[in-house]
Amino acid sequence: MNAALPIIAASVVVALAVGVRARSGEEMSLEQWTVGGRGFGTMLVFLLMAGEIYTTFTFLGGSGWAYGKGGPAYYILCYITLAYVTSYWLLPPIWTYAKERRLFSQPDFFAAKYDSPLLGILVALVGIVALVPYMVLQLKGLGIIVATASYGVVPPWAAIWIGAATVTAYVMVSGVRGSAWTAVIKDTMILVVVLFLGIYLPLHYYGGFTAMFEAIEAAKPGFLALPDKGQSPVWFASTTLLTALGAYMWPHTFASLYTAKDAGAFRRNAVILPIYQLINLFVFLVGFAAILQVPGLKGPEVDLSLFRLAIQSFPPWFVGIIGATGVLTALVPGSMILMSGATLIANNLYRPMRPGTTNAATARLAKFVVPILALVCVGFTLQGGETIVQLLLLGYSFVTQLFPSLVTSLLLNNPLTRDGAIAGLVTGVAAVTVMTLSGATIGTLVPFLPTAFHDLNTGIVALALNLVVAGLVSALRPAPVVVR
Repeated sequence: MNAALPIIAASVVVALAVGVRARSGEEMSLEQWTVGGRGFGTMLVFLLMAGEIYTTFTFLGGSGWAYGKGGPAYYILCYITLAYVTSYWLLPPIWTYAKERRLFSQPDFFAAKYDSPLLGILVALVGIVALVPYMVLQLKGLGIIVATASYGVVPPWAAIWIGAATVTAYVMVSGVRGSAWTAVIKDTMILVVVLFLGIYLPLHYYGGFTAMFEAIEAAKPGFLALPDKGQSPVWFASTTLLTALGAYMWPHTFASLYTAKDAGAFRRNAVILPIYQLINLFVFLVGFAAILQVPGLKGPEVDLSLFRLAIQSFPPWFVGIIGATGVLTALVPGSMILMSGATLIANNLYRPMRPGTTNAATARLAKFVVPILALVCVGFTLQGGETIVQLLLLGYSFVTQLFPSLVTSLLLNNPLTRDGAIAGLVTGVAAVTVMTLSGATIGTLVPFLPTAFHDLNTGIVALALNLVVAGLVSALRPAPVVVR
């Protein structure tokens, strides 16, 4: 047995222990389990939100896209920074409204704002559909990390099952508190490890950053720029916009906002988080460094670039530390996804059908749903073959359809009616579904458009249809929406 495996195993045990211990002294009511009693300070809110954003996508997807795509990978730097900037204004009013009404989930917010239980159910369904590929992303990344960092001793399927069982256990016991305290360890480790790798590997193999980029350009001319077709500047801009608007539309991210004890936490975090975004830059540098050192990775294999280079560069014990960090990048967001998904099912699908259901009964049902949802996600993970970034972009196309009705609901006079919000959401989600299943692009749907528009992200097109339909229905069927 190599030295990496015990270190990775220890990280799983520590994560489980910290996650279970986090509930100490707290009765896990629905409010405590889902939103931590609404008492988290700035630092815990920061770590929880960073824990959701810096995931296996950061660790593997970012480096994989830098390795396999080159210039287009920089959209990741752009969209998260834009999302953080907008959060300064977007998140405080959401938190204030949710706290006043003691809301538990994202669908609760929409149902209350539009006085529409039906809209709440639709939002819950969209959230569940989007969360599954996001959870698959985490489990897929976990399998890659453990299998590669253990030098093949632990197969991906075994790592996926162990990770899912670990997350399920501490989510059922501790809820959001387990996620928050595990994020403390995860964020510390990822900061140290990624900074070291992003600086050391380019210096070690190329003698410097400039020399590395010059070598890549010489070997693959134009690779570091945006291509004229495919992931072109039009794709880059539309994808950046789509993902920036959708960053806080994920159900687990939205629900984490409710954990804060005051609105000022979001404004303080909006100042700090764009700097923290530099972590992704160092992840890219690892992917770029791997291009010439571990050539030949294709398709989903590009997500292996970070670990292939690490195994080539470091002794097993240090590979184990990198692997342990990667494991935590899957477990922390994975726990929030499972908890949020279970809450949506129990609180926003089951409870409306049984209006007399108490908070205590809802909490028990949500905990019961957690392992079932985990099993569903494991099943999809073992069947799928998409790269990590592709999975994330699919989820974003769905959740971003919630953005128009959310933003307008924060206005003093909401221009969208209940019927308009519902019609727009259904249209946007239907458009994403049809285009995804058919593999359609703007170029195939409307080939007569100028070539520059052929690379528009289909999620943005669905969002535009969403807005048009929502506006038309609201205008044709006007109904006053009470501002709450």
